[in-house]
Amino acid sequence: MTDAATPTTEHETGGTKAILAALAANLGIALTKFIAWAFSGSSSMLAEGVHSLADSCNQVLLMVGGRRAKRRADQEHPFGYGRERYVYAFVVSIILFSVGGIFSIYEGVEKITHPHPIAVWWLPLLVLVISICLESFSLRTGMRESRPHKGSGSWFAFIRRSKAPELPIVLLEDIAALTGLVFALIGVGLAIITGNGVWDGVGTVLIGALLVIVAIVLGVETKSLLVGEGASDADAMAIREAILSGGETDRVIHFKTLYLGPEELMVAAKIAQPATRSLGEVAAAINAIEARIREAVPVARVIYLEPDVFHDPSQAAPPTETIVVRGED
Repeated sequence: MTDAATPTTEHETGGTKAILAALAANLGIALTKFIAWAFSGSSSMLAEGVHSLADSCNQVLLMVGGRRAKRRADQEHPFGYGRERYVYAFVVSIILFSVGGIFSIYEGVEKITHPHPIAVWWLPLLVLVISICLESFSLRTGMRESRPHKGSGSWFAFIRRSKAPELPIVLLEDIAALTGLVFALIGVGLAIITGNGVWDGVGTVLIGALLVIVAIVLGVETKSLLVGEGASDADAMAIREAILSGGETDRVIHFKTLYLGPEELMVAAKIAQPATRSLGEVAAAINAIEARIREAVPVARVIYLEPDVFHDPSQAAPPTETIVVRGED
């Protein structure tokens, strides 16, 4: 078994630009939304301000998690700290999104129960239009950064299957932010047109419900990564082919994989070896197989290969039958 070096990959740094773009956009948007809420009294603007502030905290947590995950392995954590990125992503998905969602629902119900007209009507509309433009730019940046990692699959498949949590979270945040802004624009617009502040509260409730749904989706996906996911079907097949393609073994007795972090896959396999092969030959065979695995699946950095002599149970000799003859008394 050998451990490959863990250089910084494009996938590890690919989300940094998207995170920084989202952070800058959300901080500016949050400030303008809070100003618009202070002058207009719109609950939709307050909910959107909290949404953008939560998103800003999310991006900070993602960057902190990414930095802490780069710490070297030690005696207490022999496989490193790669999964710490999943922990911070889980905090993002559950705590901040849920807090923002529940707060928005509460504010929306309060506005529906005690409606009041929107003052300075043009200000929230202007802020919402500008926010939609800024969030669209942030989403465009996130999609551009994600496209090299997405492959030929759909965006939905990328969000579901990606082992690096940062880019999928940023994409979902931006999509949720744009959808929430549309809800706010509709709610504020109807409140201004009808003069009934209930519509502003309805838009706020919709924003809160959207945040809770996104929190649940992200929580489920991140929980799966925390529990431990193995290689994809394509990577598992590539690993099996790499083991068998060189002729050092003709059988994979069994093997398992586990992601230790977004860019570090552990492979453990038991491979058949002839009983007559010397220890030196077995060691050379294992080294060759490890090299092919890393070439086929570069994220396979921790590899354990156990040689064994394969015994086919179906070809085992049948058990002998013992006949006991009892004599007469």
